[in-house]
Amino acid sequence: MEGLLKKTTGLVGLAVCDTPHERLTILYTKILDIMKQFPKHAAYRKYTEQIISEKLDMVKVEPDVKNLENLLQGGEVEEVILQAEHERSLARKMLQWKPWEPLVEEPPANQWK
Repeated sequence: MEGLLKKTTGLVGLAVCDTPHERLTILYTKILDIMKQFPKHAAYRKYTEQIISEKLDMVKVEPDVKNLENLLQGGEVEEVILQAEHERSLARKMLQWKPWEPLVEEPPANQWK
């Protein structure tokens, strides 16, 4: 779609992004920067870094928006951007919540039965 911008996403309330590669690169880089603040053993860090790094690589190698949408498998690229914004927000919250630390108190016996 180089040089040919779509007029609509076809989704109510979701405007077309004129610079999706730039926007995704910024968001993915910010998420990866936040991940560096987590302990290396934290599962959230390991899996999020892996997934976001793979997506960032796709953004870097695929200049065509339609092909990129197919690679990312997240619908319209604008939906992928929205999901990345949500992931960045979650990463910031997880950093505050510190889910890798031990529980303050033991969970009740048979909690999940």
